[in-house]
Amino acid sequence: MLKHESIETNAGLLIILTLVAIGIGGLVEIVPLFYIDGTIEKVQTADGKDAVRPYTPLEQRGRDIYIREGCYTCHSQMIRPFRDEALRYGHYSLAAESQYDHPFQWGSMRRGPDLARVGGKYSNGWHVKHLNNPRDVVPTSIMPSYPWLLKNDLAYGDIKDRMIALKKVGVPYSLTQLEYDANVKKFGEEVAKMLDINNADANLLAQAQEKNTDGDPSRVTEMEALVAYLQVLGTMVDFKAHDEHEFIQFR
Repeated sequence: MLKHESIETNAGLLIILTLVAIGIGGLVEIVPLFYIDGTIEKVQTADGKDAVRPYTPLEQRGRDIYIREGCYTCHSQMIRPFRDEALRYGHYSLAAESQYDHPFQWGSMRRGPDLARVGGKYSNGWHVKHLNNPRDVVPTSIMPSYPWLLKNDLAYGDIKDRMIALKKVGVPYSLTQLEYDANVKKFGEEVAKMLDINNADANLLAQAQEKNTDGDPSRVTEMEALVAYLQVLGTMVDFKAHDEHEFIQFR
């Protein structure tokens, strides 16, 4: 029987046994992946459509601004499956909810609250005030102000190129009639229209004018795009329509 000291003092034997241990550990992690259907949950609406969809052009530009301003350094978008997090933020995050995120915004620190379920929690007006000057709505907030979001017109001239780039990494935006028809089947007609790259500019303007977040319908600001993005977070999956243990099999 080999003693521990014998292994440590024999470099060749130590290397061989180390490689064996690493090999066994790697197989334990890799082999199961060949026997599972997938790690992304199948979440559907009542009419059988996919509940989680790609972002609309306005929401996507808002997400770009969210990343540009470094919001991910203080806010996470990943609720862990712990009771205390569920009580504060809601149902734990699903892989399906970030399947179209490139890059994902899970984050690694919470100087501010998690934003995975912030959509619909506050009004558009609240978000505008909060982003313009956080102390106006949360007196003790240490979050910096972002007044330029109301002043800056949204740059969206390259939105089609951005969507095409995302399409290349797997986000199902449509360019052809065949792709559009596939999205109608997958998400429904209303969503498919918003995912059509050919009408991206018109769709962006239409959504911005419908929301009119900043109160000025004559222009589209960066604030409107960022608020549109925040308001969609966590709203795609209706967890009340699913059994609380339905998604555990994917964890």
